[in-house]
Amino acid sequence: MKNEMLLIVSFNGRISQTIARMVRELGVYTEVIPYNASIDKIKAAGPRGVIITTSQNQGLDERLDFIKKEISEIDIPFLEIAAPDNNFLRSFIHDTCKCSGGWDMKSFVAQSIRNIKEKVGDKKVLCALSGGVDSSVCAVLVNEAIGKQLTCIFVDHGLLRKYEVEQVEKLFREKYDINLVKIDATDRFLGKLDGVTDPEKKRKIIGEEFIRVFEEEAKKIGAIDYLVQGTIYPDIIESGTENTGMVKSHHNVGGLPENIEFNEILEPLKYLFKDEVRKAGLELGIPESIVWRQPFPGPGLGVRVIGEITKEKLDILRDADYIFREEIAASGLDKEINQYFAVITDMRSVGVKEGKRTYDYTVALRAVKTTDFMTAEWVRIPYEILGKVSERIVNEVGHINRVVYDITGKPPATIEWE
Repeated sequence: MKNEMLLIVSFNGRISQTIARMVRELGVYTEVIPYNASIDKIKAAGPRGVIITTSQNQGLDERLDFIKKEISEIDIPFLEIAAPDNNFLRSFIHDTCKCSGGWDMKSFVAQSIRNIKEKVGDKKVLCALSGGVDSSVCAVLVNEAIGKQLTCIFVDHGLLRKYEVEQVEKLFREKYDINLVKIDATDRFLGKLDGVTDPEKKRKIIGEEFIRVFEEEAKKIGAIDYLVQGTIYPDIIESGTENTGMVKSHHNVGGLPENIEFNEILEPLKYLFKDEVRKAGLELGIPESIVWRQPFPGPGLGVRVIGEITKEKLDILRDADYIFREEIAASGLDKEINQYFAVITDMRSVGVKEGKRTYDYTVALRAVKTTDFMTAEWVRIPYEILGKVSERIVNEVGHINRVVYDITGKPPATIEWE
């Protein structure tokens, strides 16, 4: 992988991630670094070639000229590009950089395992396990590398989906020989979130509490040098960098507190897109039921409860979301839709149930198709399926009298509501 690596120096975050995907699809591994990275970092990476993605920001012209001059002096071929172009990339990769194009997910997994072994040595590692696709793949990958040096911490923060706690425990205790510690921190998290309505504050509170729980558990276990997280590339992009604006801070990126009692955070998946994470999971032999599991944000239902988070609203949402997912699976659409879930809004409206006036919550349903989770289209779910979901929710779940369907793409909306 390293022998044929290309480096992307990003002056335009959105274009850079598109080009990174194109290069990988041509069989060459690539990493993206910001425009303000040092020349020493480029040298240390030892790339076969460098791609510079340019922007319209004239204030960066001086830095761009400096980067080009420095790269020329260290005799690494480079390509300056303002928009994705498969022909230019193919020619640069194969003709100029002489790359054979043999990289694939199998080689990524193998190299990642070697890197983790070399990095960690005989030290102990703590892994933040949520049971979602990213953290599950991350945990299995690190376990393959260092085995019993790894301890996975599964935090039940009270913001998980229906039956999720039981499913995660069963899978990792029975299928994998992994040190798993479950922490019941429901009261702790909900106490910290009491009265908080701002989405960014929610994310930062949840992010900090995660870290504090891990720190406390690490002290019980003994000397822990590394914390492993299932951060993926879209998390980093959306949290903002020097040259891209923040969309929202992810609890495991922009939501982290400044002071962390670990020597280092390891993020072996941080340059992968969601579809690549799934491929890595399959390569590692993880069951398809986990690899194709519905993506779930790190802050959990905390960002699917609009406004103040209460136990009542969480319980309502858990039941509504379960019905939606159950009906989508029953219809056979579960493999066709990349992400689908329910959101409980902070809006109440007048309704009628059993001949009596109600004043209850509105639940919104969301379903999207996407390849990289950076952009997405809303799914045209057949009306009869939506109708059945709506009927079941209002009849089976208390305190809901209205169901709506979100028909907004990303952009302008994000996939999650908060």
